[in-house]
Amino acid sequence: MSEYRFNLIDPKSTVDEEQLRRILARDQMKEFAKNPLVMARAEGVRYWDVNGKEYLDGLSGIYVASVGHANPRVLEAVRRQMEVLTFAPVMHGTNSVAVQLAQLLADVAPGDLNTVKFECGGSEVTEAAIKMARQYHQRTGNPRKFKIISRYMSWHGSTMGSLSASGLKSRRSVNEPLAPGFIHVFPPTCYRCPFGKTYPSCELTCASIIGDVIDMEDADTVAAVIVEPIGHTGGIIDPPGDYLPALRELCDRHNVLLIFDEIITGIGRTGNMFAADTFDVVPDILCLGKGLSGGYAPLSALICRDHIGKAFWGDAPENPGFVEGHTYEGNPLSAAVGIAVLKEIIERDLLENARQMGARLRAGLEGLKRHGIVGDIRGKGLFLGVELVRDPSTREQFPPDVPIGTLIGRHALRSGLINRFDPHWIALGPPLVVTAEEIDEMVAILDRSFEEVLAGLNAGRN
Repeated sequence: MSEYRFNLIDPKSTVDEEQLRRILARDQMKEFAKNPLVMARAEGVRYWDVNGKEYLDGLSGIYVASVGHANPRVLEAVRRQMEVLTFAPVMHGTNSVAVQLAQLLADVAPGDLNTVKFECGGSEVTEAAIKMARQYHQRTGNPRKFKIISRYMSWHGSTMGSLSASGLKSRRSVNEPLAPGFIHVFPPTCYRCPFGKTYPSCELTCASIIGDVIDMEDADTVAAVIVEPIGHTGGIIDPPGDYLPALRELCDRHNVLLIFDEIITGIGRTGNMFAADTFDVVPDILCLGKGLSGGYAPLSALICRDHIGKAFWGDAPENPGFVEGHTYEGNPLSAAVGIAVLKEIIERDLLENARQMGARLRAGLEGLKRHGIVGDIRGKGLFLGVELVRDPSTREQFPPDVPIGTLIGRHALRSGLINRFDPHWIALGPPLVVTAEEIDEMVAILDRSFEEVLAGLNAGRN
């Protein structure tokens, strides 16, 4: 008899601090253990924790649950696939379900984005995009092109290459030194322009400076520019409409690949299938994750344009193909989930729902201006953020000892609304299946949270 003993806890039971010590999660677990949030189940646009408390999912988990929790179509697809094939020999071939998903992605992607590479998560797929850019230039006779230009305040993932491309000092500095060959520029934060200019008289300095950097670095050494079409970290950085077209022109001019990190903005989040559609710009490589699987299985995908895909097609002795691989890439169970999610979005016209509910959410957020601390509302579709300021007329921020976004976000969380918050901003990104009633309920919770937090701050001053 085995000497091992299994002491498993009921998934619906509470957990204690000693059990939480077994997990290294995203945050400082000692702090988390003081008031742990442990979920037990979810359905539609709602969660329930182990204590039975109900929460509105105003963030799609973390921009993942695109078609809602416990979606019948996706659950049925998982059940069917589990009975047929759950793993295929990736070293020797692929599987029919992955082929079907690749075709579907090629069909819905804009322009000639027709070649798909599957991965398991966002960090893997942005890492793969960086590798593809460098290998592409090697295959096409430009082996010196290896540098990657990205932006400060960006987040592209936790693996070494994707982290090196990211622009968050809090996550970069603790892991330095990072990989060489990564250069950062300022993002298009129009509300707080780093160049002290005003759009449109600025003449898009935030874009043109990327061309200057390419020149100063030597265009013959620059492989790619990678950006989130709408940045998440930094407070939902929604660029001017001509910013991404300007990047497209710069990259074309210098034979530099343009990579869109659409881990968050892809699969309907902005009201179109891709932010590339929203801004009418076709990148050379488009990265997908999060909403592609709806949270039902690990899945991400890279889609590249025809001229890039062709560079990796040839006779094996001369062309090794794209050198990149992971154990669970193109997993048939994950691929079945991806197909079901895309069909759900297309057949239920959830893109239209995202546009309508996004407009309703934006109107609700506009109503929060009555509290006198809303500085700016940014984003597209069901991906919206609010920057909070002490004085909207001057854009003066709250002092460091009053992290207003964190205070309001945590209050809303305690009141039953999952949201994203930082010291100076809050954000919402509910599932694409969200209803008008649920949108109104989310805004009402935020409204009460604004009111009660501000009342507490005012009481503290008296």
